[in-house]
Amino acid sequence: MSEIQQYIEKSKYIIETVSAQESTIEKAANLFAATILSGRMVHVFGSGHSRIMVEEMWPRYGSFPGFNPIVELSLTFHNLVVGANGQRQAMFLENVSGLAERILRNYKLSDKDCALVISSSGTNIVPIEIAELFQKNGIKVVSIITKAHSEASKSKRVDGKKLSDFSDIILDTGAPVGDAMIQIEDLETPVSPGSTVGGVVIINAIKAAVAAKLTKAGQPPTVLSAANKVGEQKAIDLFEKAYDEHASRLSKLYDF
Repeated sequence: MSEIQQYIEKSKYIIETVSAQESTIEKAANLFAATILSGRMVHVFGSGHSRIMVEEMWPRYGSFPGFNPIVELSLTFHNLVVGANGQRQAMFLENVSGLAERILRNYKLSDKDCALVISSSGTNIVPIEIAELFQKNGIKVVSIITKAHSEASKSKRVDGKKLSDFSDIILDTGAPVGDAMIQIEDLETPVSPGSTVGGVVIINAIKAAVAAKLTKAGQPPTVLSAANKVGEQKAIDLFEKAYDEHASRLSKLYDF
């Protein structure tokens, strides 16, 4: 079997792993829908490459207001790799205790809110402390981790606690230990990670379930839609309306 087919087959397994978590995904969607229906927001946080899942949730085509994407450039600005704003600094900052408190200090939190925290390993300090602080504020936390990888990894916290220890609901990407899935002949280390595949499927499954729940409750979401799907003017109107709603919801988080 070619390396291409190997990756595709392993991705199928990941999707099966996500599918087996349907009832848990439904529980997460119930939490998120309740928060959005109350006029509040679901806080979505991810450092490192978990930023991908944050931006997959909102804003992009097929998504809708109700989510507060918390993305710190100092933890996620990876494309420079080395030099100023390089990867070494980002990986260091990801494990600085106290940074999470500084991040959340910007928001007026409510126990009507809920949160989604993404970290494949679930062992870095900032996402763990983010989840811990959310829970201390009475906010339910859903986490997306890679269970096999997290269980095989050592927490960077002195007390050994991981993201899973501060999560009300845990969802598993289904990726393997080490994340990379394909072993190449004569190459010592594997390539091609899988956690993003599982994470993106989970994000969009949640999104679909939340949209259905909002619609059933009589508050259908304003979905960012492509012009070639709904027409140019309709697409513009939806974007403006969705962004206005986002701004309105976000303003409550700054109303100290």
